[in-house]
Amino acid sequence: MNNKREMVTFEKLRDKFLSYSKDEHETEIITKAYLYAYEKHFGVKRLTEEDYVDHPLNVAYILTGIYADNATICAALLHDVLEDCDASEEELIEKFGPEINSLVVGVTKINKLNFTGENEAMIANHRKIIVGLSEDVRVIIIKLADRLHNMRTLWVLPEKKQKEKARETLDILIPIAHRLGMNQIKSELEDLSLRYLKPDVYYSIVENLNQSKGERDNTVKDMVNKVTSLLAEHGIKNEVKGRAKSIFSIYKKLDTGRKFSDIYDLLALRVFVDTEQECYQALGILHSKYRPIPKRFKDFIAMPKTNMYQSLHTTVFGMDGNLFEIQIRTYDMDKIAEHGIASHWSYKEKGKNHSMQSTMEQKLQFFRSIIELKNTESDDEEFVDSVKEDVFKNTIYVFSPKGDVIELPKGSNPIDFAYRVHTEVGDKMVGAIVNGSIVALDYQLKDDDIIKINVNKNSTGPSKEWINMAKTVQAKNKIKAFFNRNDKVSNIKRGEELIAKELRKRKISFNDFFTPDNVNKILEELKCTNIEELYINIGINKVPTNQLINIITNDNESKEEIILKKAQTREVTTPVIKNDIVVEGIDDIKVNVASCCKPIPGDRIVGYITKGYGITVHRMVCPNISDLDERIIEVRWNEIIDKKYPTSILVEATNIENLLLNIIAKTANSSVVVQNINAITKNNNYLYEIVVLVEHKENIIKFMDEIKLIPSVVAVERIIK
Repeated sequence: MNNKREMVTFEKLRDKFLSYSKDEHETEIITKAYLYAYEKHFGVKRLTEEDYVDHPLNVAYILTGIYADNATICAALLHDVLEDCDASEEELIEKFGPEINSLVVGVTKINKLNFTGENEAMIANHRKIIVGLSEDVRVIIIKLADRLHNMRTLWVLPEKKQKEKARETLDILIPIAHRLGMNQIKSELEDLSLRYLKPDVYYSIVENLNQSKGERDNTVKDMVNKVTSLLAEHGIKNEVKGRAKSIFSIYKKLDTGRKFSDIYDLLALRVFVDTEQECYQALGILHSKYRPIPKRFKDFIAMPKTNMYQSLHTTVFGMDGNLFEIQIRTYDMDKIAEHGIASHWSYKEKGKNHSMQSTMEQKLQFFRSIIELKNTESDDEEFVDSVKEDVFKNTIYVFSPKGDVIELPKGSNPIDFAYRVHTEVGDKMVGAIVNGSIVALDYQLKDDDIIKINVNKNSTGPSKEWINMAKTVQAKNKIKAFFNRNDKVSNIKRGEELIAKELRKRKISFNDFFTPDNVNKILEELKCTNIEELYINIGINKVPTNQLINIITNDNESKEEIILKKAQTREVTTPVIKNDIVVEGIDDIKVNVASCCKPIPGDRIVGYITKGYGITVHRMVCPNISDLDERIIEVRWNEIIDKKYPTSILVEATNIENLLLNIIAKTANSSVVVQNINAITKNNNYLYEIVVLVEHKENIIKFMDEIKLIPSVVAVERIIK
């Protein structure tokens, strides 16, 4: 069945854009983008028998409904040219600039993903991938508009395909639209998804609505007139509209066992006023005239929803005893309620260009939490449970002693609160008082708690245990950052002390050794960018002090040192891994091997979705991914691999005489290649970090077993940095 809509033309698109952006230059770029798309798609038809260019034109027109900026409209017009036509990124950059190209590339990446899978973990994974691949929120907004137009023309597909697309929309894209607060698009997507997933239920609701439409419309019209007059009498300038309940929201209520006749908020009004103060005045006036239903009042103005939604909600006994659900908001609040984050487009004003991404950075913090999708679940099972509980509502609102409202995930504690207030408050925290009582730092905060954080300016900083105690990724990252800073300072100090000790042993003055010429030579030889990096490398035992001093003193080198030096100057190269690693359900995505654990064929591996850089593959035992469950994805090695991969082993020995020669000799009768050797000092023993190239895990195990047979070797192990 096809819902006939008014035909969209380019002229309509241009006029709609000009209604909110008066920049003629921007309309010229939009015209150029349309003509380019028209040329590239020329002669191609959709299944609906319409010209293919009508699809990107409709997507762009949907976006003008949420006042999208020029770059987004252009990207919408061009969003299929890279995937379906002979267009290239270089050509797009040349004609339209890097910003528009970046948006088109982002949408193309998402469109290449194959969203299949019935289980909740896979659905959750897809949602994370979409957001992980979208550095710019506008990419997701274009994707939502793209899906909306495809859903409007879904009638053309076979029934099986209709249901697949509707299910995918409901499971993956609608929760993202909800999280972005894009109610208008979300609501239409929900209704269209229901129409194809459960047509009998959908048309039954439509029929019921049509039967009661005349009577309902008259009742709502009378109530609109009464409320308008009542507020005007009290000097409040207002506009009142009847509000249609969406078919999907009615279905959700029926699905909980309610009868159609019991859904009282089918009678609904929306009251618009100019100021926040007038919202509360209007509420008081309405409650004095019409009796409210207890427990049906919600104040989303004082405590906005996560997606920035603000409104007062109340349900009252209206005319003739009918129940009316009334929402009261300002016009600005309505813009956010309908379009969410998309209501914050910014345009070039008086020569200043502020992109949405930069001006909305604070507002976008909530958007980034989709990547985490509550960021606290330790495994897929817990993650799925939280999705089932409607993860997007899983939020608490607490107060600072001054009355500032702070939003946190459910289960947060004073550590999360302190770091949300300010990094320094968290770093200097020594205790917390909740509602006047001292509490432990792992105390679970509840809605409406008032939290005071006790700080001590002389505090040495947070405890490492706090990383596990904190609920939010933000707090965890800030605590880790503190220790990274501290470790840097202590490693610089240790490096300086080790160098001074070695120079004293050789009776060399510190100042005589570190002349400007010597410093430059040392930095160049050891590939350090500055003296700080040099001290750190010495402090963490990456560079032995004797190697550093020998650069200047030119001491005679032994065979071992010559081998070591040659191996150290070699660069460790990672092979191109295209097709060696399979990411289930996804084609053509960038895959990198993690440098920390250096996985090789035969290792059990897992993928981690990085922001804007595709997927990084780690060994399953790598501790660097232990806290990153929210962006983990399943990957596997291909069965046929014909190249060698680098991995690192650590060799500890009591004597270095002929050690390296013996190790390299062990490679003679094997397929293992030594690529790089790095000497590390450790008390009285000798340590070497050796990077080797191997075809399979079995090869490295065999090689390590042979090294263990060398008499002076104490231990051999693979390492993870």
